This record gives sequence, C-alpha cells and structure tokens, in this order.
Amino acid sequence: MPPWRRRFDPPAVPDQFTTDALTFLEALYQSAVRLARNRDAAQDLVQDTYLKAFRARRRFTPGTNLKAWLFTILHNTWRNQRRDRARARVEADSETVEQLVDLGAGADRPTDNPEAGLLEAVLSDDLRTALDDLPQPYRETVWLRDVEELSYQEIAAILDVPIGTVMSRLSRARRQLYRALTEAGRNQGGQGAS
Repeated sequence: MPPWRRRFDPPAVPDQFTTDALTFLEALYQSAVRLARNRDAAQDLVQDTYLKAFRARRRFTPGTNLKAWLFTILHNTWRNQRRDRARARVEADSETVEQLVDLGAGADRPTDNPEAGLLEAVLSDDLRTALDDLPQPYRETVWLRDVEELSYQEIAAILDVPIGTVMSRLSRARRQLYRALTEAGRNQGGQGAS
C-alpha cells in the first residue's frame, strides 16, 4: 500500500457509499497530481476531497455518477485552495531566493514531482514537452477527457464551465499538441539528415 493511502482513514464501518467512493481513490490522486504538480499537495487535496465528500454524503443522489461528483469536489477544493493562496501575503528574502535559484540552476537530479516521473517513464520527450507547454486549463481538460475518460458534460460540471468551453479547450489543446509534435518531428528529421 502506498504511504499516502495510509494517511486517509475512512469511516470505521464501511457502508456502500464509502466502498463505492474509495474505488476512485487512485483516479482522484492521479488527477490531483496533475492539478497540484506536487505529491504532498496532491495527497492533501485528495484527503480534503474525501473529507468533504463524507461530510456531504447526504447530498449525493444514489444512482447518479459518483465519480463525477467526487471529481467536482476535488476541482472545487483545488480552486478554493489556489484562491486562498493567492490572497495570502507572501514574504520572501530575495537574497535567499536568488541563492537557491543559483544552486538549483546547475542541479542535474531527478524530480520529486510524480507527474513528471510518470511522464518521463511513459512519454517521449517531445510529447512530455508539448503537454507541459499547454496552458493549465487545456492540460486539465485533456487529462479529464483522455485519461479519466469523463464525458464532456461531466468535465463541464467538474470545471464549472459550459460544455462548449470544454469542447473548445479540448480541440485547441489537441491542435497545440499536434503542432508541437509535428514541429518536433520536423526538427528531429532535419537533424538526422545533417
């Protein structure tokens, strides 16, 4: 069992709702990693999501899409956290920050980011770069559609945007990915001919 799963304690007597909700734990975690881009923050986000879901379980309508409901809670929680952090006042010692940047600039070490680790292991450098270069709303939409295989309507509800926005983001993201990969292929083809 991964260590982050031990941090979450479901209710002592599991009922059908708890059992069903916990089947989506891994999918929610993977999505949280995509959003937060940090393993610890993703774990906290999933814990907050389940805490809210268990507290609001009476508001869930049995027979409806539990996965979409949980993803909606996850995304709303993430949005609220981002908004709260943006409001918080940040104080930084600029000299210390500059020293850390200088130290990190020459570092050649693997990343602690699980998303980056997964992308490195599975995807080509070109595809990884193309995905990383997508704006956050596009990356998020592509992830929910192509990885989580949610419907446009479910994605629209999760992201709290119109369904047309989901379709246009997905279309634009795929066009950007296609252009980036086509360009990368041309660049590689030109290098091999030299």
